[in-house]
Amino acid sequence: MDTDSFGRDLLTLLGKSPAAYGWCRTRWSCATLALTLEARRGWRVSAETIRRWMHRLGWCWKRAKLVAKDQDPERAGKLAQIRMIWETLRPRQVLLFADELDIHLLPKSGYQWMPKGQQVEVMTPGKNEKHYLAGAWDSRTGVVHSCFGSRKTNQLFRDLLDTLECRYPASRYDRIYVVADNYGIHKAKAVGPWLTDHPRFELLWLPTYCPRANPIERIFGDTHDKVTRNHKRKRLRDLVADVICHLDRNGPWHYQLSRIYQEPEVTAAMKELTPNEYVA
Repeated sequence: MDTDSFGRDLLTLLGKSPAAYGWCRTRWSCATLALTLEARRGWRVSAETIRRWMHRLGWCWKRAKLVAKDQDPERAGKLAQIRMIWETLRPRQVLLFADELDIHLLPKSGYQWMPKGQQVEVMTPGKNEKHYLAGAWDSRTGVVHSCFGSRKTNQLFRDLLDTLECRYPASRYDRIYVVADNYGIHKAKAVGPWLTDHPRFELLWLPTYCPRANPIERIFGDTHDKVTRNHKRKRLRDLVADVICHLDRNGPWHYQLSRIYQEPEVTAAMKELTPNEYVA
């Protein structure tokens, strides 16, 4: 067997969906790859041989990542505004990135080390219960400020703003920028009067369907990996306490902005911005 030719043929198959070769399935398996190679090229190999070849070609078996369409027509302008504030932030100003985290008593399943031939079991609750965390990540200190609620409503978001009002007193901070996504609770009517009553606060909007632009998403992903995935808590309050402990002990998180803030179109949009009185 010509190994170079075999590798090229295998990569050719991987470049297309199994449906293109008559299979009624969405993902390639080692067995279907072996059968397709035999039918099309006459290569007779086992599924295990295919598996070894996949590793040899630098491929591995892992979960796909869900992504959303990042097509906001105002994308560059929104990212440029956030980047400008990030780069010109004054001592009496603070820039925070906010979002919500769903906490389910039903465990999120995930990989973990276990003895070969055995599989760790994670018991599901008789009835799933939910609680919600609203958090804001301080871009300067890396600290996450948070509050909790039994419902994910605009009240939860306003509770977070109240928390930030206390954490950043007027005696030390003149301006509080809060970056949020376009989720409905952030733009609810009740939020408007709150902002009117608290003129130090300004909401900045992320582009639609652009979670990569929000650093707190990484912190929440870390929270799921360390706390909620494969957990064995039987009471929701204990799981919530674990989340609080994680945020207290494993921070702060000193992240930089995503590389999408450095894209040429974002840099070009920055040049068109006129710094306001808070971003001089």
